[in-house]
Amino acid sequence: MKSIVYQVLPRLWGDGTFASWDDKAFDFLRSLGVDYVWYTGIPRHASGESFVKGNPGSPYAISDWYDVNPYLASDPDKRLDEFRQLVRRTHEAGLKCLVDFIPNHVACNYKGALALYGWHDGDWTDTVKVNWSDPATPAEMARVLRFWASTGVDGFRCDMVELVPADALGAVIAEVRRDYPELLFVAEVYQKENYARYLDVAGFDLLYDKSGSYDILRGILAGERSARELTWNWQWLGDRQGTMLNFLENHDEQRLASPWFAGSPDRAWALLAFSLLFNDAPFMLYAGQEVGENAAEGHEGRTSIFEWCKPAGLSAIAEYISSGTGLGRERRHILARYRELLRLARRAAFASGQVWDLCYCQPSPFDPDKHFAFVRWHSGSAYAVFCNFNPSPADLTLRLPQELLAVSGISVSGVALHAAPFDYSIVRLG
Repeated sequence: MKSIVYQVLPRLWGDGTFASWDDKAFDFLRSLGVDYVWYTGIPRHASGESFVKGNPGSPYAISDWYDVNPYLASDPDKRLDEFRQLVRRTHEAGLKCLVDFIPNHVACNYKGALALYGWHDGDWTDTVKVNWSDPATPAEMARVLRFWASTGVDGFRCDMVELVPADALGAVIAEVRRDYPELLFVAEVYQKENYARYLDVAGFDLLYDKSGSYDILRGILAGERSARELTWNWQWLGDRQGTMLNFLENHDEQRLASPWFAGSPDRAWALLAFSLLFNDAPFMLYAGQEVGENAAEGHEGRTSIFEWCKPAGLSAIAEYISSGTGLGRERRHILARYRELLRLARRAAFASGQVWDLCYCQPSPFDPDKHFAFVRWHSGSAYAVFCNFNPSPADLTLRLPQELLAVSGISVSGVALHAAPFDYSIVRLG
């Protein structure tokens, strides 16, 4: 069954405190079909120190693994209680929640039981690297995960796991799962050659398909890659496709609507339709994406995770949630289209049905470098989906091969359709 993950930095949502997550906020998420809320930046990180990047600093430079950030609480002295109440409200709304787990590094001012090296990776000058060869580290990491699981969270998005030994990390996950077997572990993994290791050895449930579908889709839009690669990635993943987490935005990447990526939501609809509908892998939204947030206030198309900032899209969402106003005509249109696609993704044909890649059997004017087409079906319900990655409109008839008709029960052998530039077309077949 397809799940929808909604990533959000609580410090950017509403007034920036846990209290902003009220019934109306959860109603909004439910209108998007969200299953999991990934509350990014909950464990206490370094702030107000000379080594800190920006103000209030990075959520990925943890100073205390057993605390939450005081600035997220209405009453900082009761911050852990307020976080537990947030978890309870999330569950009462019928949703589940994820928090960050950062196994590779901690803040320069960390004072705890983890064994550390005296250096940092890359340009993460606000951190020091964790030493996983010391037995103190896996023992402490298991305690950390148990602590957060005891607050009621349903799982973890695990940062930069490729910099951590898969076997050691897997042993910790297995140990914690003995007490909390339902926990979901999502891994930030970039190299496809590491997918098997972090699924089979480390025991993760989901991996980012960053170097697969995300990079290919972005390259297609930039005119640097071919839509044929989407087929190749699907074939390469095989039965592992359901263990991927598809996305078009997150806190590390440039906003989809920013000038550094699509430049406008209207140039990204085909990307969204493919990423959300082609398979039954879970899909992740980044808060504001659903109203066309373009990070105009940020740096090179990214919403800052280091600074206090006020993304216009998130401010508009806050007003919309509280009063029903705040979204102009364009943002309302974008939100309506996201809701339409997300509702469609919940239907059985897309959430758990079969898929048939149609690209191999299409005659001209189908362009295999700029077009992609597939069928999804389940229990007598079927849809043909056409994604047009081209700056020109597409008018064509999709051919449905006899071998597909034989296994799917679909009775039509051709589907005439139209798709606007960078858009998609969906036709119900039964």
